[in-house]
Amino acid sequence: MARSRSTPARPGDEPVEETIVDIDVTSEMETSFLEYAYSVIYSRALPDARDGLKPVQRRILYMMADMGLRPDRGHVKSQRVVGEVMGKLHPHGDTAIYDALVRMAQDFTMRLPLVDGHGNFGSLDNGPAAPRYTEARPAPAALLMTSSLDEDVVDEVPNYDNQLTQPEVLPAQYPNLLVNGASGIAVGMATNMAPHNLVETIAAARHLIEHPDAELEALMRLVPGPDLPSGGRIIGLDGVRDAYRTGRGSFRMRATTRIESVTSRKKGIVVTELPYLVGPEKVAEKLRDAVQAKKVQGITDYQDLTDRRHGLRLVLTVKSGFDPEAVLEQLYKHTPLEESFGINNVALVEGQPRTMGLKQLLEVFVAHRLDVVRRRTEHRLRRRTDRLHLVEGLLLAILDIDEVIQIVRTSDDAESARTRLMQVFDLTQVQAEYILELRLRRLTRFSQVELEGERDELRAEIERLQEILGSEEVLRALVSEELAQVAAQHGTSRRTVLLEAAEQPVAAAGGSLEVPDEPCGVLLTGTGLVARAAGEEKTLREGPRASHDVIVSEVRSTTRSTVGVVTDRGRVLHLSVVELPALAPTAGAPSLAGGARLADLVDLATDERPVALIRVAAADVERGGAIALGTRQGVVKRVQLDFPRTDGFEIVSLKDGDAVVGAVDLEHDEDLDLVFVTSDAQLLHFPASGVRPQGRGAGGVAGVKLAAGAEVISFGAIDVTAPADVVTVAGSSATLPLLQTGSLKVSALTEFPAKGRATGGMRCHRFLRGEEVLIGAWVVPHPARACSEAGQPIDLPAPVGRRDGSGTPVSVPIAAVG
Repeated sequence: MARSRSTPARPGDEPVEETIVDIDVTSEMETSFLEYAYSVIYSRALPDARDGLKPVQRRILYMMADMGLRPDRGHVKSQRVVGEVMGKLHPHGDTAIYDALVRMAQDFTMRLPLVDGHGNFGSLDNGPAAPRYTEARPAPAALLMTSSLDEDVVDEVPNYDNQLTQPEVLPAQYPNLLVNGASGIAVGMATNMAPHNLVETIAAARHLIEHPDAELEALMRLVPGPDLPSGGRIIGLDGVRDAYRTGRGSFRMRATTRIESVTSRKKGIVVTELPYLVGPEKVAEKLRDAVQAKKVQGITDYQDLTDRRHGLRLVLTVKSGFDPEAVLEQLYKHTPLEESFGINNVALVEGQPRTMGLKQLLEVFVAHRLDVVRRRTEHRLRRRTDRLHLVEGLLLAILDIDEVIQIVRTSDDAESARTRLMQVFDLTQVQAEYILELRLRRLTRFSQVELEGERDELRAEIERLQEILGSEEVLRALVSEELAQVAAQHGTSRRTVLLEAAEQPVAAAGGSLEVPDEPCGVLLTGTGLVARAAGEEKTLREGPRASHDVIVSEVRSTTRSTVGVVTDRGRVLHLSVVELPALAPTAGAPSLAGGARLADLVDLATDERPVALIRVAAADVERGGAIALGTRQGVVKRVQLDFPRTDGFEIVSLKDGDAVVGAVDLEHDEDLDLVFVTSDAQLLHFPASGVRPQGRGAGGVAGVKLAAGAEVISFGAIDVTAPADVVTVAGSSATLPLLQTGSLKVSALTEFPAKGRATGGMRCHRFLRGEEVLIGAWVVPHPARACSEAGQPIDLPAPVGRRDGSGTPVSVPIAAVG
């Protein structure tokens, strides 16, 4: 309802008639809100299903092409691109335009970036620099979006002030909506689409072109799941399949992690790939909050070692005694190392928002691409038909060029000349006009040859274009071939690993993150590696041959206990078992390659060498037993298990120049025989019971009688009732043992009868010419296994029958036998 009234503008002025219109507020709000909602949905927030772009993205790419920017040309200031887009096409402010441009340049956001950015375009945790500082140009993929725009392949629409035109949609030579995904919040609806692999999506599109009635399952075999720019892992594909069917679903993203030894004592969780759109600073912040709230336990340090050369690398150090796999499960639960992604495939189809599955998205793209190629072909056909018409007219005129010149010279004006040419040569108006505009030098004999060649080419091209337009099958084949070329030129391998379901969590509900106190074996290898291995004692001792190193000392313990390391100086150093790397059983026996260097775990003095492992824990001491050791000067000592808890205590009092050669823990059987092997090839073994126990401060008793200049090179304990091998290597004292191979002999211990303590031994190796000492000797249970200094296995010959026989040359120096 309207009513009028008169109101003077100023005192003394004539009254001005005003009309007041009464409008229902409810109706006005509904109308205004609907117009606003439609504007946001159609012009801002939702992408078009054909080219996968929002209006601002489409305008940026179109304006870059219009400005003549290309990937093979220089960058220009981003501010210049933003200004051109805002001034001509997008009147919504420079911030929105620059934000869209930045996103299209970020390789961690877009699976196939459309803008090549130069400068600081931001990261997952920090924003970009201002547009006046950065530069941009189209990426190679952007040319695929804007190609053939000058061939009438899409409709043009007016810009905001009706002074310019812009494409309603871009040609898009690949399924950009699936490849790069999309996200946006409109009024009453939103879209969130995951990126996919270019090669996989094109393969599915080509399959749909060839088989329009293809089932969704066939397409899902070609597109098994999203392929995120940051890599990582997708756990559980049921939600992905739901999204491909209905357009809605969700999946879990997990970081790519592995367990590594951060130091010799500690394990760490190394993160090399994060979930999509998750940055390192966000992980650090959430981790700090989770640790302070005691939701995550067992993490002692967090380091961000990311750089340009090695890429993402986050190192989370795990506290000693905690299971890294169990800690990792807690990190997945309470930090962004695992995130959810909700798929909501909403896009505009013919101006209307629709929720679509995988097949519907591909169908819209394929239909758009067929329409683009059809319109492009029609445009090219028109252009070539028009050109052929002109060429045929020129050829007619060239046949009688003199008459053409005469007609032009004798005509009063251009209009009469055109009319006479049309009458004399039977030309159309277009042909006659074109002839009048030509330069005389074009009407030469050589030009006639060129024109005839061009005429033939145009006719062949027109025939090919007509064939494309006349056959739907040929048109589809052409579109499929072009898609294959795009995949070959721009495709990359898959980055994201797809897993049907997560592995069984290590830490079940109510379980402990700490390593349980379970029985294990602590192993020392010939190359100085130490590790713990779970399993029965028989499995550890009699398992199949390992592909790396040999075991020279072993002691039974528990994972949360302590063992001792006997050194050649007669000291015992404590070693925490839980800090040792755990070896996974392989084919029934541990693989020794995963051990840690013992020298990095204990504080050895200069030139101090570890000899063997023994028991030192209080529970082990209570079980009893003894330690037997032998020295270089032939001393033997048996020590009862009565050790202090201090680290670095002495277990034997050594004389000057003496050193411990070997030690053995008599935990299982004190009825073993102790075995000495000297440098002059003498072997002596006698019962361990013949050595009385002594205290830690004692110096031991005589074990073997040494000849002048001889010394003990091997000491151990062996069960004489079981098969055992004696391995000896003879060489020259003038050469370092590790630099000479020598001659090797293997014989059975049964060839050497036992003798009394403090007596001389029996010859175990006969020297050849150039040999005067043993450079190595070992007495181990059968079968003996040898390794080199690098830990590589060395094959040993079969035992010989003679105890004093000579050896056979070996090709590689033997470092240890176990």
